[in-house]
Amino acid sequence: MRKILLAAALGAVHVIAVTPAWAGSVEDYEELREEVWEAALDASPLLATSVGDDRGEGELSDLSLAEYERQVAETAAFLARLRAIDEANLPMDLRIDYEVLEASLADLVAAAAHDHDRYVLFTTFSGWTSGFASLPDRSPFFDGADYESYVSRLAAFAEQNEQGIARSREAIARGLTQPCEPLEGYGDRVASLVVEDYRETPFWRPFASERPAFVGEGEWNRLKASARNAIEGSVLPAYSDFLEFYTDEYAPNCRTGTPGVLATPGGEAYYAYRVKSFTTTDMTPDEVHELGLSEVARIRAEMETVSAKAGFASREAFIEHLRTDAKYYITDANEYVEYVAALAKHIDGFLPKLFGRLPRQPYTVKPIPAAQAPGNTTAYYEPGSLETGQAGIYRINTTELDQRPLWELPALGVHEAVPGHHLQIALQQELEIHPLRANGTFFTAFVEGWGLYSERLGIEMGLYDTPSKEMGRLSYEMWRATRLVVDTGLHAKGWSKQEAVDFMLDNTALTAANVDAEVNRYMTWPGQALAYKVGELKIRELRVRAEQALGANFSLRDFHDTVLENGAIPLSVLEAHVDRWIAAELAEKKG
Repeated sequence: MRKILLAAALGAVHVIAVTPAWAGSVEDYEELREEVWEAALDASPLLATSVGDDRGEGELSDLSLAEYERQVAETAAFLARLRAIDEANLPMDLRIDYEVLEASLADLVAAAAHDHDRYVLFTTFSGWTSGFASLPDRSPFFDGADYESYVSRLAAFAEQNEQGIARSREAIARGLTQPCEPLEGYGDRVASLVVEDYRETPFWRPFASERPAFVGEGEWNRLKASARNAIEGSVLPAYSDFLEFYTDEYAPNCRTGTPGVLATPGGEAYYAYRVKSFTTTDMTPDEVHELGLSEVARIRAEMETVSAKAGFASREAFIEHLRTDAKYYITDANEYVEYVAALAKHIDGFLPKLFGRLPRQPYTVKPIPAAQAPGNTTAYYEPGSLETGQAGIYRINTTELDQRPLWELPALGVHEAVPGHHLQIALQQELEIHPLRANGTFFTAFVEGWGLYSERLGIEMGLYDTPSKEMGRLSYEMWRATRLVVDTGLHAKGWSKQEAVDFMLDNTALTAANVDAEVNRYMTWPGQALAYKVGELKIRELRVRAEQALGANFSLRDFHDTVLENGAIPLSVLEAHVDRWIAAELAEKKG
């Protein structure tokens, strides 16, 4: 998932409230909310484009430190004004709105207390250079003005790249670089974008096809010439500059020794913040670590049972079989994509049984772009936009296919596409809530917790109809449970990369290549991996609570619609909302 203004740290922390000096009103709150949304659109031109707002056309976000500081000060002022409004004066729907906004603003302010948030701008998984490579897919092309805007953004990349490099130089000076081990091969991936022929870049793709009917031939030729000039004069030199910076300055100063942020200045406090932010709880790293160990033990016992059912003497023997038998692998990239797409379409057919409300926006299955795929994770989801004409994209990694078994694909598909990320995020964009909520807030514990919960829904769909597929589901659940142990081990307990790799190989059925990529991700993106299991356990807890309270009157479709009807929200807000729904359902049945 990619960050936007109000999702800079992808979560929320609890901050002591300020006693309000005045009560405020519904009008005061709605006015403030609108100002926050307008500020988000002003600061993020691509966000504005995605919701059909034409401000910032042809522009990119300002990555300068001065702009960062301006946004932090603006956010702090918004937060102070918000806390001066008495939430009790608002109707229930706006109280939820208030709590979501307060959590988002408070998290941005809390993040700014750490230099890591100011200066660490890229990981092995994300960053301004890799994010920009998706511009052709994120841009609308409905008229000539859209093409003009796209070309102008190509031309603007050189300045944005300079801003990112400047802040990254400060990261070097402050000892906040990424650890060396996960950066192996990173320079090669950047180098793949530095080509001699502009037509070989992904940025030329919008002009490689036939001229659209709504653009005249002369205008089309002018646009193509401008695009070539922008790619050759801005994009390719910028990637070349970044590659030179990375090779000559950054890589020689990557961190050796203990890879976690614990070894960086202020790292212990920063990681404690990240744990609270990504889980939207008050859990400490030690508490998360112990939860992980408990979940690992539980899931391991279930894996033993499935292995015995499959006729193997031990869990280890079954996993070895799953990792090495060629029948579980497709090594042709096109066949692999077709297999994944067919499975996704099969899963689509179950959705009306599980949900009363479904999104209009479709999704598609595509490979991770070649320049980003090596060393990347197995798959991820890219949100779409009805305004820009982009479907959601379930991205799959087609490198090292001898390490990507078919038995993991049912669990992977329900997580990344439907009923996981695509359904939840596309539906959020279409809900009748303020656009700030629909497009501008993101809580990882909810979003990724829902994705992991969706993997369990595969049981009710009958997707895990063989021991190998059931072990695939358990391996994926174990993968998320081991994250709790490994992430805290790396960043709070001083683990080495090898310790993390060994723990995951011992407990999951993931292949060595997948484990290596995952551990690299955890080392460079501290705390994010904790959200999945914490969020999933809360949603499962709430479902059990509702089933027990409502008995024969429990409706799974109504429960799912209730969980999703506010978009992504902190777990505490979700729990209170579900409890109100249960109470209302009980009252209706009694009446």
